[in-house]
Amino acid sequence: MNSTELLADAFGRIKEVVHEAVDGLRPEELSQQLDDGANTVAWLVWHLTRVQDDHVAEVAGTEQTWTAQGWDTRFDLPFPAGATGYGDSPQDVAAVRVASADLLTGYYDAVHESTLRYVRGLTDDDLDRVVDKRWDPPVTLGVRLVSVVSDDLQHAGQAAFLRGVLLRRR
Repeated sequence: MNSTELLADAFGRIKEVVHEAVDGLRPEELSQQLDDGANTVAWLVWHLTRVQDDHVAEVAGTEQTWTAQGWDTRFDLPFPAGATGYGDSPQDVAAVRVASADLLTGYYDAVHESTLRYVRGLTDDDLDRVVDKRWDPPVTLGVRLVSVVSDDLQHAGQAAFLRGVLLRRR
């Protein structure tokens, strides 16, 4: 297994957890906050997908799937098109409401396919390219992609945990 196959596998694991986390949840469950400041399944999946879309599109030099494929219009959220959920308030979290889990997984799947197209075209040398000089040490492409995997898996796990709590409350 080479580096790009490893990254593709890691992103594939995120997809599995995302689908498992939302499968069978009703719209009101997807948007339910367990307390006033809590994240929701819908917000977590939307946010992790937005971060992946934003970060991979940036390093790939492409337009985000969010706007390129009209997902911003389909979600119809009260945020600017560039919003990713970073720093959202509890009120912002509550504003992420979806008609079905299919909207969340549809957007995730579209971003996943875009991510895989990009990752599968990389070489080991590409992963050493510096993509962000604002940090010390500067961030390489490999580090950025692993960061996305880490962040996404954490949020997908949070969504899966919330799913379990919501299903016990049925």
